Amino acid sequence: QKKRRAATARRQHLKSAMLQLAATEIEKEAAAKEVEKQNYLAEHCPPLSLPGSMQELQELCKKLHAKIESVDEERYDTEVKLQKTNKELEDLSQKLFDLRGKFKRPPLRRVRMSADAMLRALLGSKHKVCMDLRANLKQVKKEDTEKEKDLRDVGDWRKNIEEKSGMEGRKKMFEAGE
Repeated sequence: QKKRRAATARRQHLKSAMLQLAATEIEKEAAAKEVEKQNYLAEHCPPLSLPGSMQELQELCKKLHAKIESVDEERYDTEVKLQKTNKELEDLSQKLFDLRGKFKRPPLRRVRMSADAMLRALLGSKHKVCMDLRANLKQVKKEDTEKEKDLRDVGDWRKNIEEKSGMEGRKKMFEAGE
């Protein structure tokens, strides 16, 4: 137990030392970025001195306008280059995808679900009605069975076949229908 306590204490000490070192490194990086930013601004943005006469102010405005135009042209050129390289990257990635071959679909598992579970999955909490599939089946009425009994009682169909054959039989059927 003493060894374990010593090991955990040492581990915690090392951890805290590493965190202190990381904190000092972060502070150094932030200071270096600030110095770099100040140097860049001093180099590219000289302090503005406003002249007193109207003509000198107009010349200063013209110079600033020219600088703005040049910077805007550079920005436009870099945007066009960026769009072109993005398009090339998309084309290359599509070619790479095509070279790899077809995408293999993962094997699908069969899932047994009841109709209620499917509706719950599709509709979410909106589905509250239980679906009874047997309720949609056709129901047989007693009247239909009685009609079928009457038809069965008429007798064998082979008895009447000779009477109904030929034109005379059709004439009898036509007359009976009226």
